[in-house]
Amino acid sequence: IMAMNLAVPAMAADETEGEEVKLLIAAAASLEYSMEEKLIPLFEEQNPGVKVEGSYDSSGKLQTQIEEGMEADLFFSAATKQMDALTEEGYMKEDSEADLLENKIVAIVPKDSTLELNSFEDLANAETVALGDPDSVPAGQYAKEALTSLNLWDEVSAKASFGTNVTEVLNWVAEGSAEAGVVYATDAAARA
Repeated sequence: IMAMNLAVPAMAADETEGEEVKLLIAAAASLEYSMEEKLIPLFEEQNPGVKVEGSYDSSGKLQTQIEEGMEADLFFSAATKQMDALTEEGYMKEDSEADLLENKIVAIVPKDSTLELNSFEDLANAETVALGDPDSVPAGQYAKEALTSLNLWDEVSAKASFGTNVTEVLNWVAEGSAEAGVVYATDAAARA
């Protein structure tokens, strides 16, 4: 289970009265569909004069971009690791962090797969596995934690390709480039 975290960068854009306000968000790749298709249109409808623009990638990459000067008014991270680091470094406003959502990781196979996948243990039977890079992709971090607790990390990671974000992992499995993978349940459901 992962927690989706939100914090306000310390240098958030100022609003100008009477002019259209642009709200820039940096959000975990797993949120792109829900943000672009549901949440942003709803927010803009309820807040005339506010235009929301999103930038989506792994939480680790977004952390680096914020540290390097990316302008963002809100940061939606898929893990507390990146949020905590940015807060400690002074990039987030103090006490602006909030836990908003929660998700679960799931093991997936392509629609036409013959691989029987009923549990994470069955990932050991796949010839190729797609995972998020555990150093920068929270879904990869959670997959590593789960597989380590099952004593399968060494075996599965030896045949893994590591994606730069959860969307890339999902695409590799959907296209058949990997026989199995680990993504968030919401990403799998959106692609079903």
